[in-house]
Amino acid sequence: MRTASIERKTNETEISVELNIDGTGIYNVETGIGFLDHMLEQLSRHSLIDLTVKAKGDLHIDGHHTTEDCGIAIGSAMKKALGDLKGITRYANAYIPMDETLSRAAIDISGRPFIIWNVDFTRDKIGEFDTELFEEFFRGFAFAAGFTLHVENLYGKNNHHIIESCFKAVARSLRTACEIDPRKANAVPSTKGTLGGSL
Repeated sequence: MRTASIERKTNETEISVELNIDGTGIYNVETGIGFLDHMLEQLSRHSLIDLTVKAKGDLHIDGHHTTEDCGIAIGSAMKKALGDLKGITRYANAYIPMDETLSRAAIDISGRPFIIWNVDFTRDKIGEFDTELFEEFFRGFAFAAGFTLHVENLYGKNNHHIIESCFKAVARSLRTACEIDPRKANAVPSTKGTLGGSL
């Protein structure tokens, strides 16, 4: 089983993450930010990655540090659990509709972190959550995990639907990209024979 545990402590946050890539989508998430909890539960459920996240942060300031550091901690755990990357499918993409909204995500488990975030909102907040923090979460996640991640909302009106469809698209992409390809289960999926580092 590809599992990992991470503890991240700074002057701003204290976060523990446990995950199992080969799970069934069981989650236990407590970040102190209700909407972030909801999105991380979606990420777990639709990727089938078992995920436990416990976070304490400086929420008396705002949700920025907690959100970003949760992304970093989850990404770090993903990188640790994936190990040498042998046998993974590596590439995946998903389109997710949610009522009037359609979003897509594409992932390359490349070892070379990069993010493209083409998602716009018509409101600054969803509930009490600052919408600009979603990009911070995914940037922290992608760079800590070593993933190339592209996320785009193609169209939509409801801000809740827009971000939830993005999380679900990333989740479904993760599910496929992390799967072991039975035809190349012992090989790194690269002509270089290794992943990561420069192009």
